[in-house]
Amino acid sequence: MSDHCTAGAHLPTVLVTGAARRLGREIALALAAAGWRVAVHYRNSLDDATATVAECAALTGGAAGFRANLDDEMAVRGLLPAVVQKLGHVDAVVNSASTFEHDTNSSFSFSAMEKHMRSNAGAAILLAQALHTHLAHRPEVANSDTPTPRGVVVNLLDQKLWNQNPDFFSYTLSKAALEAANTMLALALSPLVRVVGVAPGLTLTSHLLSDAKFEALHRLSPLGRSSTAPDVASAVLFALQNQSITGTTLLVDGGQHLMRFERDFSLM
Repeated sequence: MSDHCTAGAHLPTVLVTGAARRLGREIALALAAAGWRVAVHYRNSLDDATATVAECAALTGGAAGFRANLDDEMAVRGLLPAVVQKLGHVDAVVNSASTFEHDTNSSFSFSAMEKHMRSNAGAAILLAQALHTHLAHRPEVANSDTPTPRGVVVNLLDQKLWNQNPDFFSYTLSKAALEAANTMLALALSPLVRVVGVAPGLTLTSHLLSDAKFEALHRLSPLGRSSTAPDVASAVLFALQNQSITGTTLLVDGGQHLMRFERDFSLM
């Protein structure tokens, strides 16, 4: 991959996981447009990641790509240090990457649960831990008598945690674990790191939905529309910038969590 990491070294730097495609890419581009230098994490989508890096660099003056398998604990533990080595510092982590595979209570297995837990919850927790360690050892922090929040972790969650149904059983369990970790990490990592959740509603279509079906489902909310990618990205940016928010979740879903859905959107 061709990285553009020499420019913009003075800019705040954010690691966005799953930034090669879909919502992660939209978040990365929005943050770059707002003046953040972006470390673009990807797993297999090299071509897409290369394009995202180039577009982020054009917007903000610096970006780089980093490959890691978030199912692999050692790979996760090495990710943020790799970003620091290449870009010099990291100020924030946005955990956008997510495993999303269907199972139910009937098809549930330990292996399915573990797969989702590792990538969706475990990786996010380790990256938060790594950011705290990095910040604690930065001279301007270590030598300060009055530490203030200097870093932030944003975890992408899901409105279905507030409007549960039994579909995607292991995925939902993993996101519930991550939502609980928001509170524990916000306490454990303060005052150096804030931890904020952002929970979108139905935002992007998939192979499971026709365009017409997606549009119909997207309108199912008290506001007449669910979240768009720019809506979610702006909420992430707000969470990064607002120094008084930690240990809570912003629901960005047009109010879909207030409605009762018996099935997951993709199966309705």
